[in-house]
Amino acid sequence: MVTNLVEKLGVPSKNGQRTFPTAEAMAVADADFYRDEIRAGYRSPYFVELAEKVASGSLDLETWLTTDLPTTELKKEMKKIKGVGDYAAETMLKMLGRYDGLALDSWLRAQFYKKHKNGRKCKDKTIERYYKEYGEWKGLAIWCDMTERWFA
Repeated sequence: MVTNLVEKLGVPSKNGQRTFPTAEAMAVADADFYRDEIRAGYRSPYFVELAEKVASGSLDLETWLTTDLPTTELKKEMKKIKGVGDYAAETMLKMLGRYDGLALDSWLRAQFYKKHKNGRKCKDKTIERYYKEYGEWKGLAIWCDMTERWFA
């Protein structure tokens, strides 16, 4: 989806690469465009709504960079956006330097099962307990743990 967004709505840069599209560029497109061209599926109307809110200024995502809100409160604010659940909010929080959440998705779970459970599935609570000792850094700890082999 990101590649499609950049290719379809991004602006070419001097080096031939394309930028990530602005909210204004994204707000011009409709849900059908996001469904058919971006391949966003059920997320398509969420893209439109979010782009329109950001482009109009009714939602200022830049404030998240400097907010004094505790992480739990900021996560609640993020989840007020249609289509944003725990995974998306915890991933965005990581981009803001807040690593409290694990942002568990199917890939992270599968890697955890392979590395720590001999391929056997387990509940998310088990994964959460495993990284609990890392406190506010547990999201960074799981990412480093699951990608360690990339750097071997």
